[in-house]
Amino acid sequence: MTSVPEVTMRHPWETPPAPGEAIEVASGVLWMRLPLPMKLDHVNVYALDDGDSWTVIDTGFSSKKTRGIWQQLMDGPLQGKPVKRVVVTHHHPDHIGNAGWFQSEHGAELVTTRTAWLFARMLTLDVQEVWPQETLDYYRSAGMDPEVYEARVADRPFNFSDVVYPIPLGFTRIQQDDVIRMGGRDWDVHMGNGHAPEHATFWSRDDNLVITGDQILSSISPNIGVYATEPMADPLADWLEACERLAPLAQPDHLCLGGHKLPFTRLPLRMRQLIDNHHGALDRLLDFLDQPRTAAECFAPLFKRSIGSGEYGLALVEAVAHVNHLYCVGKLDRSRRDDGAWLYQRKG
Repeated sequence: MTSVPEVTMRHPWETPPAPGEAIEVASGVLWMRLPLPMKLDHVNVYALDDGDSWTVIDTGFSSKKTRGIWQQLMDGPLQGKPVKRVVVTHHHPDHIGNAGWFQSEHGAELVTTRTAWLFARMLTLDVQEVWPQETLDYYRSAGMDPEVYEARVADRPFNFSDVVYPIPLGFTRIQQDDVIRMGGRDWDVHMGNGHAPEHATFWSRDDNLVITGDQILSSISPNIGVYATEPMADPLADWLEACERLAPLAQPDHLCLGGHKLPFTRLPLRMRQLIDNHHGALDRLLDFLDQPRTAAECFAPLFKRSIGSGEYGLALVEAVAHVNHLYCVGKLDRSRRDDGAWLYQRKG
């Protein structure tokens, strides 16, 4: 995820809640935070007071540590009232990781989009003990650094089931233009895309709250990546389309509750920053590709900073997303190198 200056954004809370604690950001709406074992070291989750129970938005990675924090939250800020419903914005494991636990152990209803449920359920069941050939081919096609490639291949593959609790059968679907009642408010459901397919966002009809998930974030841009499951995908086009479609809904006084970083206001400005940021990256990339290069050689113009080993994987899939987009819109040619990597070059 690429950094964006925060100087023009407003963050009503500068300090996030500590593990096991909550901040009430609006009447009956609690902001909580769970740890992640990576550079982006947290995910935001929310609880909405439904009177005799709670609706929880997103759930963190599946781990004993995270579930221990959830128990602290349920015993403390959630006042011992049951969690009867879990709403998941999208299928990524830091958001859906404990949804199955809430279903199986607490009898909660899972509410999410059909695509999110299908992806998460499929990926948790698809356990790989050795690297699939398609994934290795994808890494080579992207021009992955040989040292990174060898180190990755030497390890067991990451599996969704490592950090996602088993997801039982049965969920409640939400889709575009639905209205869902949570926390004493009616919320319009609008779908994002690009960061994750059919990513749900929620826009309150009764006050200025927007739950943006990872579609719109305050001080980083959402990771937009291409994976071996769909190597010719153009998720950047999907993300830009969704942001342009959502932009007319945005109001300056909206209080935006994102999946990471701090809640923020001035949403129209933030959306324009994010959109312009990617168009700028595409312009820099097109200039850079005056010579044939692999996706892995495109980090410098895209991110404008050095990429460490902990960020390499996300940077690579985002670089592929950007070259794929330029290729799909007809601005690049590509050819295969002897080692299987695609070389991209600006047309003309």
